[in-house]
Amino acid sequence: MDLISCTDATFSYEGNVAVQNLNFTIQSGDYLCIVGENGSGKSTLIRGLLRLKTPSGGKVTVAPSLKPNEVGYLPQQTQAQRDFPSSVYETVLSGRLSARGLLPFYTKGDKKIVLENLERLKIYDLKDKCYRELSGGQQQRVLLCRALCATKKALLLDEPVTGLDPKVTIELYETIQEINKTMGITIIMVSHDIKSIMDYATHILHLKNKQLFFGAKADYENSKVGKMFLGGDDVV
Repeated sequence: MDLISCTDATFSYEGNVAVQNLNFTIQSGDYLCIVGENGSGKSTLIRGLLRLKTPSGGKVTVAPSLKPNEVGYLPQQTQAQRDFPSSVYETVLSGRLSARGLLPFYTKGDKKIVLENLERLKIYDLKDKCYRELSGGQQQRVLLCRALCATKKALLLDEPVTGLDPKVTIELYETIQEINKTMGITIIMVSHDIKSIMDYATHILHLKNKQLFFGAKADYENSKVGKMFLGGDDVV
């Protein structure tokens, strides 16, 4: 099923075109990796897919079944967020806020989902610990768990492994892949770590202020753009 489609879409940032010529469709269950150099429009596109930014040209079509409050989002973490003085359980539980609507209290169902996802991400034993006292890898796993509590359909992840050591990076990638495969949740990930992510993604979207490539991973590996980028050469 088509989940999100861009048709000749353009997104601007502070009055200037950030990314244009976007024509792609993300289907339910895809694992899409968005790649490109710094300033190529990746973060602006993510805001557009989250419906926080309206296209300045073309259109973005989202399946009626994908409500705005049914998308889990893991943004790049700031220092202020790293020092947040809440427990792991409280941090993850806040992922259920979007599902609450006007209801002021968390339900038993909300708390059940939190505990299940703490188990799924293997951080149940951390639930009473203070978030800011965790390692970087543990914090990212907690934030992924929080995002997962907000959705059963799609996760948008913006550079989720930045600053993590190689072992922790692989573990997080494997967890995300498991979420995609076992839960059927669509993954849309921005990443600079293209050589590693090729082991997990099903589709690649390559940007350089416009769409240079969109398609299956195998086609990207055999494309001129893919060969240049994976080989470390500049893409024009």
